[in-house]
This record gives sequence, structure tokens and C-alpha cells, in this order.
Amino acid sequence: MATSRGSQSVRRYIAQLPTEVENKLLRGAARAGGKIILAEAKERSISSDVDEALEMRSKSEAGRLTVTIAVRKGWGRSIANWLEYGTDAHFISVAKDESGGKSVARINATDKRTMVIGGKFVGDTIFHPGAKPNPFLRPALDIKGAEAVAAAQSFINARVTPSGIIGTAEPEGEDA
Repeated sequence: MATSRGSQSVRRYIAQLPTEVENKLLRGAARAGGKIILAEAKERSISSDVDEALEMRSKSEAGRLTVTIAVRKGWGRSIANWLEYGTDAHFISVAKDESGGKSVARINATDKRTMVIGGKFVGDTIFHPGAKPNPFLRPALDIKGAEAVAAAQSFINARVTPSGIIGTAEPEGEDA
């Protein structure tokens, strides 16, 4: 009767393969592609505050891996929203927390406060004509999507060898 050896080690290797593929291969490939999109978004943004607030996050759950290019909370996110979508025409007036419950007319009559923009007094209320959108996130994906896929494929090709999956989840020479 014929016998075989090594079936236990083969089973063990096959059992741990999905985890190894996800941890060493797919997450790193996704991050390699995400870095291409992140760099393009920073290039297309017209605000240094937005550039500094852009970040890439990766998440893995139930066999699904996602990479998100996002803007951290704070001033940069406000500017990013205005840039990406533009603003409608609107009025700007004295802040409610400074008004003490008084109307703008009452503030001007009693306190003689006015808004100053660029060193010039502009009055109690001004009309802002709005701002045109200057999108940078979606165009970055549209323009560099194919290049990001190629970077992910390159990451995978460099790590899959006949002897197994080599390396770590992060692209070499780059921070997380």
C-alpha cells in the first residue's frame, strides 16, 4: 500500500494562506495604489491646509479591504468641502455668539461694531458671491485610477514567488 508524507504541513499551509494573502499582499497592494491617488489629490488641491489634512486609511473587514483618501477633521476639511463642491452665493453677518441676542441693526446702532475684511470696514452684513468648485478628490481617482491599479499589481507581482509570499504589508521605503 502506498503512503504519503507531508499532508499535515500542506493542510497547515493552505489553512493559513488566506490570512497571509490578506495581510502581506492585498493590504499592501491597496496602500500602494492609494498612495498614487493621494499624491494626485495633493497635487490637484489648491490649498496647503487641505494638502496637510489629506490622509490615507485602510480597513479590512469580513474579506473586504478598502482604502480611503480622506481629509482629517478641522479647518482643512472645511476648506476641502468648499473647494470640492464650491459655495452658493450667501450673506455673511456678525456672528450670533458675539451678538448677545441683538439683531444686526441693533448691534450697529448700539455697539457700532462692524466686520473688517482685509483691513477695511465692510459693514454689518456683506454679500459673498459664492465660489466655483475646484474638485480635486474625484478627478485624482479618475485620472490616476489605472496607474493605481498598476502599482497594486506591481506590488503583488514583486511578492508572489514560487517559494511563497514574501515581504510585509507595507511598500518598501514608505511609512504607513
